[in-house]
Amino acid sequence: MEARDAAERVRPDKLIEYKKIQEGDPLKLHVFQPSQVKGEVPCMVFFFGGGWAVGSPVQFYQQADEFRKRGLVTICAEYRVAKKHKVRPDACVEDAKSAIRWVRKHAGQLGIDGNKVIAAGGSAGGHLAACTAFVRGFEAEGEDLAISSKPNYLVLYNPVLDTTELGYGVEKVKELRQKLSPVHQVVEGGPPTIVMHGKADETVPFENAERFSKVMKEKGNSCTLVPYVGAAHGFFNSPMFRKKANLEYYKSTIEETAEFLDREGLLKP
Repeated sequence: MEARDAAERVRPDKLIEYKKIQEGDPLKLHVFQPSQVKGEVPCMVFFFGGGWAVGSPVQFYQQADEFRKRGLVTICAEYRVAKKHKVRPDACVEDAKSAIRWVRKHAGQLGIDGNKVIAAGGSAGGHLAACTAFVRGFEAEGEDLAISSKPNYLVLYNPVLDTTELGYGVEKVKELRQKLSPVHQVVEGGPPTIVMHGKADETVPFENAERFSKVMKEKGNSCTLVPYVGAAHGFFNSPMFRKKANLEYYKSTIEETAEFLDREGLLKP
């Protein structure tokens, strides 16, 4: 009900099919376009959470609306999930990579700068965003691999960063526990990243975010970790999506995100 309410209050400007799948209807990108912006602008692609099992692009509609008002093209991406499509997390990673690649390939159509693609997401969606940057393989057949599926920047909200026994989801990824674990795949040359994580998160340990940030810096990558004392899992959700969301936490994550994007030169003057 809450997701439906959000969709009625904020709507994307267009839906664009980006991938055909065997398990059902084609996957779509929910595109929000800024008004009165000339030239190529950065693009922010959001991946929803839900344990790779459920979820909706509507989760990030309010964030997408916030940042299209600040001059970005913003996109909430669909991807396959276990409950609806009977797939494992590796298929979700494949779809996330397909989405980033499609966006970059069609930069002209979208009016974006293909070298300023930001992957963002919360929880399992944060995992997918991080995987597009660091996890090797899991590319869809038939796609042009000459076009990179790696984003230029990462914005992560209590993301799943360790899929081994020390993190979240090992029973879902099984033998792929390290191959799909971003913290185990970090290499130098990674995109500038911001991680926002609640210290009271009982679903995805805060320690995972600390360790990821440490490994990122050891590899020479830029990573900003913003801890939220007392915040539990899903603290970043918007009040439009979840009526009981903490408005102050939500506003803070928007401003932290905006400051990060501004530091990287991605927001209009």
